[in-house]
Amino acid sequence: MTTTTETEAPRSTPWHFWVVAVVSLLWNGFGAFDYTMSHVQGEPYYRQMGMTDAQIAYMDTYPTWMHAVWAIGVWGSALGAVLLLLRSKWAFHAFAVSILGAIGNVLYSAMNPSPEMGLTMPVVIVVICAVFIWFAWTMTKRGVLR
Repeated sequence: MTTTTETEAPRSTPWHFWVVAVVSLLWNGFGAFDYTMSHVQGEPYYRQMGMTDAQIAYMDTYPTWMHAVWAIGVWGSALGAVLLLLRSKWAFHAFAVSILGAIGNVLYSAMNPSPEMGLTMPVVIVVICAVFIWFAWTMTKRGVLR
């Protein structure tokens, strides 16, 4: 008696995967650039970005732990974007870690409210990160990410 085993053909990558992966790289690449410039140039970079004196003062009061939270969010998402382009299932995990940093930013901003900074952008970042997590999870389940 012989048995045949079917080998599963590799899944083709849908075109929309590449669109989302490139958008993810651009979005998170800017986040990495912003983080780097904020720490390398500080106030001159903030002024170039059009921030007010009050916004710059708010950024200057970030505690050390908040810089760590920010780094986890930014670099986790940047890594997730690269892993997504490489079609690695680890993109999901990188994005999942990064959302912890993004949520930490929202919590800090809510506990230390600033009318100049607001909560809009931190919340938008969490939502976008959640979309990338969902997308990476979905693509893993469909066999696109390995």
